Amino acid sequence: MWQGSVVSRTGPRARLEALLGLPTLRLWGPAMLAIAGALLLGPLVTGVPIILVLGGVAASVLVIAVTLYPPLAAFFLLALTPLLAGIDRGSVIPVLRPSEALDLVLGIGLLGAVLIGTCPKRELSPGAIRVSHSIFIMAVVSSVVPLLWMVARGMTITQDDVLYALTIWKYYGIYLLIRRSVASEGDIRRCLWISMVAGALVGIIAIVQSLGLFGVSNLLATYYNNFGNTGALDLGRGSSTLALPIAVADLMIFNLAIAAGLLLRGSNHRKALWILVGILVAGTFGAGEFSGVLGLAFGAVTIAFLSGRVAPILALTPVGLGAATFLRSVIQKRLIGFSNSAGWPISWVTRLANLRTYFWPQLSSHYNFILGLRPTARVPVATQVTGFVWIESGYTWLLWAGGIPFLISYLYFVWNGVRTMNETVRRHNDAIGAAATAALVGLVVVGILMILDPHLTYRGSADLLFALLALGAWGHASVTSHSDAPAVGRQPSQP
Repeated sequence: MWQGSVVSRTGPRARLEALLGLPTLRLWGPAMLAIAGALLLGPLVTGVPIILVLGGVAASVLVIAVTLYPPLAAFFLLALTPLLAGIDRGSVIPVLRPSEALDLVLGIGLLGAVLIGTCPKRELSPGAIRVSHSIFIMAVVSSVVPLLWMVARGMTITQDDVLYALTIWKYYGIYLLIRRSVASEGDIRRCLWISMVAGALVGIIAIVQSLGLFGVSNLLATYYNNFGNTGALDLGRGSSTLALPIAVADLMIFNLAIAAGLLLRGSNHRKALWILVGILVAGTFGAGEFSGVLGLAFGAVTIAFLSGRVAPILALTPVGLGAATFLRSVIQKRLIGFSNSAGWPISWVTRLANLRTYFWPQLSSHYNFILGLRPTARVPVATQVTGFVWIESGYTWLLWAGGIPFLISYLYFVWNGVRTMNETVRRHNDAIGAAATAALVGLVVVGILMILDPHLTYRGSADLLFALLALGAWGHASVTSHSDAPAVGRQPSQP
């Protein structure tokens, strides 16, 4: 549907399609008429609320668009996930988060593209296959193994267990969706810019929220809160549209690595990239998380190592100092925590106390660390505002959810990811190399910070990490065939 490089028509529509690189969509007219009819008649005939009809219409349009032009799946996922990920499960859509519903709709559209032949077929290198297999293995040992182990012990499997067991599968789905939907280096470049712009928007909201300006916290309180805990929005931390400050920091760092990767490869849009760098660094500080600042430092060192130069660190230092000065009130609030009797922030003391009280004793009892206890990464505690205590240690979570097999599979995943992304970085001086740079930075930062929190599955930031892995792995793929249908646009380029 979108193969070819010659435009045979010269009208405004043809010029617009050629400019945007979009295909000729002959089905849009009939499809839009059918959708409009459903929109007008649906509520009258069925009595279904208009909001559900609108949601169904939007999903239908998205499915059709992705089926006819698969790269839209990657574009929409990267653009909308950071803005939807923080909305609580079940608050808008039963069982699912809106971001998960988006993934499902995009997946259906991409499945349609596979069936009608609009997706390119590629041969993957051993490196790309290893990354895919390592994610698959991690998904299996974090779901099938612990659930079977629960059955063997006679434990009741709850809805929480099932939902948590599906977590890595969701990210594996995102990885496959991104890998199958993009068709050229140009698509990957668009993906990176879309991600940075969406990330910058999340960062701006986090900055304004952490400074307590313009009533942003009140605006976020309606949907972007954890189990109704709106008080957490006024703690001087930027949870933004992810409803989790540390996930915001991770998202900023990953997007910052994208910008750095493009700058190091001589992008023609250096001014825009440096503006984004400033926003993303400030957004990291605006998140108000110590581990976010640590992640920023580790990310800068990783970028410098990959480039073989200290220039990235030297360039980011004044930007970081400027952001810290601008957000000094946020930093001062966080530093106050060190002035208590314990000498540590209360959040750190509470984290350690929770691990010692609720998680480590159960892990060490009856050798539970070998195969884990259950996929659910939290325990109910009535005294907590949210009603739960979560595991605030990534490696403890790995052992809790899947035991030693999960821990080993995660390390295997990191090893394969770092190895493959490093190869791509060395081979590609383009957007593919920039994506691999960001993915490698993400793997390093997450691998280190997993000591403190389960960064691997943080909403919004984890979605981007697996998307970047897919874009970086694309550098190991070669396009072998496309649909034979006539189209308007560009011929996908081979890496």
